[in-house]
Amino acid sequence: MGQTLVEKIISEHAGKPVHAGELVISKVDVAAVQDGTGPLTVQEFKKLGKTKLHNPERSILFIDHAAPSPRKELSNTHMVLREFSKEYGAVLSDVGAGVCHQRLIETFVNPGEVLVGADSHTCTSGALGAFATGMGSTDIAVAMALGKTWLKVPATIKVVVTGKFRKGVCSKDLMLYFIGMIGADGATYNALEFTGDTIDNMCMSERFTLANMAVEAGAKCGLFIADNKTKEFLKERGREDKFRQILPDKDAVYEKIIEIHAEDVPHTVSCPHTVDNTKPVDELKDVKVNQVYVGTCTNGRIEDLRIVADILKGKTVNPDVRMLICPASKDVYIKALEEGLIDIFVKANAAIIAPGCGPCVGVHAGILGDGEVCLATQNRNFQGRMGNTKGFIYLASPYVAAYTALNGYISAS
Repeated sequence: MGQTLVEKIISEHAGKPVHAGELVISKVDVAAVQDGTGPLTVQEFKKLGKTKLHNPERSILFIDHAAPSPRKELSNTHMVLREFSKEYGAVLSDVGAGVCHQRLIETFVNPGEVLVGADSHTCTSGALGAFATGMGSTDIAVAMALGKTWLKVPATIKVVVTGKFRKGVCSKDLMLYFIGMIGADGATYNALEFTGDTIDNMCMSERFTLANMAVEAGAKCGLFIADNKTKEFLKERGREDKFRQILPDKDAVYEKIIEIHAEDVPHTVSCPHTVDNTKPVDELKDVKVNQVYVGTCTNGRIEDLRIVADILKGKTVNPDVRMLICPASKDVYIKALEEGLIDIFVKANAAIIAPGCGPCVGVHAGILGDGEVCLATQNRNFQGRMGNTKGFIYLASPYVAAYTALNGYISAS
């Protein structure tokens, strides 16, 4: 019986051929936590009585969700991670370095590897051809201590996308459209394997967006075959020697195959309060917004910022709209400065936030007021996500976000 991409990767790490549904013990290449989940991981690690990490150079602690810290309680949890890093030699990614998922793809994860992280959007790294998935804090403590974890091998849904998008439509629209099609639980504990000529033609940034939101369909991971674009990305990051290609077998067994024609995908928006509550942007032109937020691990990369800057250049954000822009990492921020994008944003009256997660998770730097509406490029819009259960969050692409900021209502032109 042929194997899917996820079965191939897990087989290598389990030391035997595996197929969907099997329970296996797998080696772990990279284990990661963030400041929300990390303190519990530290606590559980110490309960294990281990005196050292299995692989300290690939045990990563990220301070990104409350960065910089907005209150003393969170500052104290940051201290826990900093002290653990010094004591055990774990890698610390501190305030301002960026969102964990962006940092992982930039620096730490390679094709064919297994990454486990105490954050649901760990699946972002699947775009590199790695098995990347979120787990609980205790699971990550064990992975850091032993260098392995246990899991059930997921069945795979193959997503075949062909053709060309309409003007301005991008992978964020595709993913929202796809989730609207199958539902927020439509791929529960499945691997999503993205293929087709549309996927082949995507830049890595767009692939990262798709992988990032795999969990919003309930998926265990989102996977892509590593190709020349993957190799070029790794080369830019100084890891060209880590490139390898793993291919699914031609006779691989899939749970189902879903085909999508790119030209059928409209500018798509997720409406409150679930990601699968999707509508074409044209049906939402009566929705006025108070805030537009561009950034996060979903759409805070340099390619996303370029789209927004191209639309905002020489213009000013609608006076009734607060526009927040947050580069996903320090490296993205530096590129945006070098290319003059930050200058465009500031002149357009947008506010620039230090790299991190703040507004997306509702911790700080963009919490909504009662009844306020935000259109965001993030990945999640459940009630209270941006810090106020009385707020309303719409999800969209950077393209839609830029035009919405200019017009004051949801729009794509």
